[in-house]
Amino acid sequence: MATVRSLKIKTSTCKRLVKELGSYEKEVLRESAKTADMKDKGADPYDIKQQENVLAESRMMIPDSRKRLEAALEGLKGTLAELLKETEEKEGPEIDDARNTIAEVENLLETP
Repeated sequence: MATVRSLKIKTSTCKRLVKELGSYEKEVLRESAKTADMKDKGADPYDIKQQENVLAESRMMIPDSRKRLEAALEGLKGTLAELLKETEEKEGPEIDDARNTIAEVENLLETP
């Protein structure tokens, strides 16, 4: 049985995962710039290799975060649909927030 509380939790989860994905994307840009800067300055090959490992780890987190966000989005959609089916309420701050979050996440996931 879907409740407003579970809807709020799933909405918050999606919002947190959106922030997390954005954070990893920014980290990849930052680490890429740092790696390029180290190569341009002729840093020690060992340090460059370590920096490349850091960059690779950051890049690996993006697909994982997207996958978790997709799963959370499906859970949110299911909970919203179940809640709307079970109750008379079709509007409310939690329902509006869930719908807005769904639209935001879908737009984010459409971009590569």
